[in-house]
Amino acid sequence: MDRILIVDGHNLLFQMFFGMPNVIINKDGKMIQGTLGFVGALLKIIDMVTPTHILVLFDSEKREVRSDIYSNYKANRIDFSEAKEEDNPFSQLNDIYKALDYLKIKHTEVVKYEVDDVIATYCLKYGDFNEIFISSFDSDFFQLISENVKVLRYRGKNTIICDENYLKEKYEITPNMYVAFKSLVGDSADNIKGICKIGPKTASKLLNEYENLQNLIANIEKIEKLHIKNALINGLEDLKRNYKLVKLTDEAPIPYEKELLKYSKSSLRTNDVLIGIGVK
Repeated sequence: MDRILIVDGHNLLFQMFFGMPNVIINKDGKMIQGTLGFVGALLKIIDMVTPTHILVLFDSEKREVRSDIYSNYKANRIDFSEAKEEDNPFSQLNDIYKALDYLKIKHTEVVKYEVDDVIATYCLKYGDFNEIFISSFDSDFFQLISENVKVLRYRGKNTIICDENYLKEKYEITPNMYVAFKSLVGDSADNIKGICKIGPKTASKLLNEYENLQNLIANIEKIEKLHIKNALINGLEDLKRNYKLVKLTDEAPIPYEKELLKYSKSSLRTNDVLIGIGVK
């Protein structure tokens, strides 16, 4: 069985840019800590996963399609357009593109849709007959977890592979419950407000009783705890909106078919790549 590694590019870039202990400047006075961290982390992830195919996806700066559903979606994100170079992770993006080209790894910027949507299409199209590892800290990908699909949260030696058992232990839910779970509790990272008085434990209990959001909504009147029932009734429209925001489908087109993502194991290490692209 082939093994596909799909990397959420901006997610890894932000993690490395802001996670590096110091600003690193090359001999030409150029900051390279984001590039250094990204390439180093990517190569370690590749060593962990040993993929046969790789793709790195980056979000574009264009308007999010979900903003049409909820104008405050991701409105809490920092605007880096006016940021100084030393504070702007995107300032090193071109060098990261060069590094990926040097490593012969396919990459692209996703337009109109979000990276999440394109990754979902890959998982739904290829996940039945291929192993897929999604490298990202974005919890939206938990809904895609299956026997063959896993989410890798890179933390060096403390890297976590999130699978069905992980969801069961952490949230006491199955992957097919995750969209409803997040719709109930919200997500501060995406500026999605959850339903008042519904925390993770209550959400998990409700979903284990009613299985999915549709059954829960259909049976609101049967909920014994009055404050929970009233919270759901009062937040019903928000709950339905949240579900649309969180749910991933296979509607987004994919930029490359699987056969174009083939990857041959390279002996190159971080310094080799940085020297190869002329930044060190």
